[in-house]
Amino acid sequence: MKKLTKKAIRKAKVRPRGEQVFTVKRDIIARKQAESQREAAFEALRQGEEKYRTILETIQEGYFEVDFAGNFTFFNDSLCRILGYSKEELMGMNNRQYTDKEHSKKLFQAFNKVYNTREPTEGFDWQIIRKDGTKRYVEASILLQKDSSGKSTGFRGITRDVTDRKQAEEALRKSEINFRHSLDDSPMSVRISTIEGETIYANRAILDIYGYDSIEELKNTPLKERYTPESYAEYQMRKEKRLRGEFGPSEYEISIVRKNGEIRHLHVFRKEIFWNGSKQSQVIYQDITERKQTNEKLHKTLDNLKKAISTTIQVMISAIEVRDPYTSGHQTRSADLARAIAKDMGLSQEKIEGIRIAGSIHDIGKLSIPAELLSKPTKLTNIEFSLIKEHSLIGYELLKDVESPWPLAQIVYQHHERMDGSGYPRNLKGDEIIIEARIMAVADVVEAMASHRPYRPSLGIDTALAEIEKNKGICYDNTVADACLRLFREKGYKLLA
Repeated sequence: MKKLTKKAIRKAKVRPRGEQVFTVKRDIIARKQAESQREAAFEALRQGEEKYRTILETIQEGYFEVDFAGNFTFFNDSLCRILGYSKEELMGMNNRQYTDKEHSKKLFQAFNKVYNTREPTEGFDWQIIRKDGTKRYVEASILLQKDSSGKSTGFRGITRDVTDRKQAEEALRKSEINFRHSLDDSPMSVRISTIEGETIYANRAILDIYGYDSIEELKNTPLKERYTPESYAEYQMRKEKRLRGEFGPSEYEISIVRKNGEIRHLHVFRKEIFWNGSKQSQVIYQDITERKQTNEKLHKTLDNLKKAISTTIQVMISAIEVRDPYTSGHQTRSADLARAIAKDMGLSQEKIEGIRIAGSIHDIGKLSIPAELLSKPTKLTNIEFSLIKEHSLIGYELLKDVESPWPLAQIVYQHHERMDGSGYPRNLKGDEIIIEARIMAVADVVEAMASHRPYRPSLGIDTALAEIEKNKGICYDNTVADACLRLFREKGYKLLA
């Protein structure tokens, strides 16, 4: 064979054998490397697809892809669970098949907005109809789906069942409506205010109390013009306390000035509440104007009655003292001492007044006792003393039908009873004797012993107090006796002249 020169080889485009082998090996290696890279890329893609498919299949939210006609092209198992269809039934299904006309239109508008604006939508909700016919609410985030070239091919999104939340929101909305109606239509006047006193809400009833037509008119009228001067000053004090962190009284009374100038009296109930997420004051007003007017009339009537009783009692006292001049002033002095004892014991003002009045007439029964017995200068016989003792029962009979806020008849009836049962007329003992009568008993004994009598001279106050001290807990109530002794020995009390 003829040997080729290098020039001939280059001309014939034929490489030397060694160079040909090297080139072939290099080509094989490059091809294998390319195949390995492709396989690695495919494996990475497969693993990536597997990873994201696993994520899609395990999340609770439903993932979906639809074409521009609204037909499902891809979705995960969660979407099947949400809609209640199998994968085979759901593939290719159009949104009009699981929504009613109203919500299908709403869904179309949402997709159309995403398409036109190229912007995703979030938190969009609508109602679906599951395969079993039940209706549920779902919420979705929707965005455009694009291919590798960036061309829009449809829509994709994430959806979740929000039925429980929607039902809770609807229940809350209805509850708020009912609450608002209950406030608006309540016969009680209700106002919600800030800590500074600014009105946030007022119902119809409170507008009626003030005589305003709207809450704006109420808000625009300065509080100083809506209160009487006295009530406004009290309001300022309550406000200062609230600003210092002190809530103040929960109940109080105010006097307001209505739009027409009329003054009304209100009882107020105040309570801290949460209103629209912040702490405010709920104020409930009750119009007590008529009640106050009635009470004022009643107090006037009672005052007049007390004056009439006092006048009548004074006439009785005078009548008794005319028949028994030797005991002139006994009832008045006994009454004053009984009043002082009751006050020292801390009894109510009402009880003290009843004791004073009863003391002024405790011997009224002596009107029926013969005058010669009352002024007899010598010791009474047993029969005469028995007649005298009847004055307690006679006094009771005279007073028992008298209308009075105090137990006058019983005080008169029991003022000679004793704690050990040795008194008269019924031998009552201990708690059977009312406290007013126990006080009257001590006052009566002290005054009688310390004063002159037709049949003996005065025994003196020291002797009288010794009697009380000796027999306290036996004849006389311990507490009453101690109060009497304290008055004379520690507080300087003296019998009226």
